[in-house]
Amino acid sequence: MTGDLLELDTAVIGAGVVGLAVARALARAGRDVIVLEAGDRFGEGVSSRNSEVIHAGVYYPENSLKARLCVEGRRQLYGYCESHKVRYRKCGKWIIATSEAQIPILEGVQSHAESNGAPLVLRDGNAVTRQLPEVSASAGLWSRETGILDTHGLMLALLGELQDAGGSLALRSPVESIESANGCHVLQVGGDMPCKLKVRNLVNAAGLGAVPLTRHWGGLPDEQKPEQWFARGVYFSYSGRHPFTSLIYPVPEPGGLGVHLTLDLAGQARFGPDVDWIDREDYAVDPGRVQTFAAGIRQWWPGLEAERLQPAYAGIRPKLRNAEGGFFDFRIDGPGEHGVPGLVNLFGIESPGLTSCLAIADLVRSKLVWL
Repeated sequence: MTGDLLELDTAVIGAGVVGLAVARALARAGRDVIVLEAGDRFGEGVSSRNSEVIHAGVYYPENSLKARLCVEGRRQLYGYCESHKVRYRKCGKWIIATSEAQIPILEGVQSHAESNGAPLVLRDGNAVTRQLPEVSASAGLWSRETGILDTHGLMLALLGELQDAGGSLALRSPVESIESANGCHVLQVGGDMPCKLKVRNLVNAAGLGAVPLTRHWGGLPDEQKPEQWFARGVYFSYSGRHPFTSLIYPVPEPGGLGVHLTLDLAGQARFGPDVDWIDREDYAVDPGRVQTFAAGIRQWWPGLEAERLQPAYAGIRPKLRNAEGGFFDFRIDGPGEHGVPGLVNLFGIESPGLTSCLAIADLVRSKLVWL
């Protein structure tokens, strides 16, 4: 790229799992696509700092985008992993009530899940104990559709298909400002080879940077520029052996799903994320949080050896509401929402964004009307 004005059909901002899935879908639909990524490598933002879980679609309100895209995305994602040799395992998940008082919460979760197309099986405490003898539970829900996957492998597969379809990836290419007018979008791109890029179709899939980018965007109505909050979640790994082969979650808590057990494809256990509302992007993991983690985990796993918990990493959820705001849905805003032709903005793409990535890509493609 040079300092000149370059013209192209379609640009996608952000090379995380959602941006790559969107770019792949658009390139396979015949568009000339470039993905602009500010970092040195693809997938190093939100996509690299999550639990790598394929969610069943359990928790989200009926007919919400999160519910519909998670269930459809989960179906697509298992098929994609199988056909493209992306490593995954459908290990299942238990949602555990640690007291009789929490059983109605489980029943509510089960009702949501059934309406979303993610059936769960409710088991009493004795049945849970037979399956999970190390766990203390009054009841549990079993989700057979939950799994884990290799997120990096998924992104490699998506990038390969994008490139096979004629698309390209430009690293170290941060978008500094945008002007949208007359059916086109002019992007000021910085980095190693600054340029101006003029495109007819634009998708803002910049993750944590998607909302801040709107502050430097002419032609996007001010009322279409949301606020954003950061909810950090830290993870602790568990060294050595453990007795679990499935994921284990406590009942949901405000702002998240509680400190839960997930597994990687090698079988190592990790716990998290918790919820910590912060003012700026900060991935520090405070080792002192281990005692809070241990206390929560011991409510359902009394045999936890806290000295085996080690600080691992942190992720940040891009929230469109603050700690008191309650549920918010994905915002996937096309011309029908903001009135700007050839533009889709993706805001608040937190969990289940990974699970939903292929379904999100389909929705984005449907919102772009090409002349």
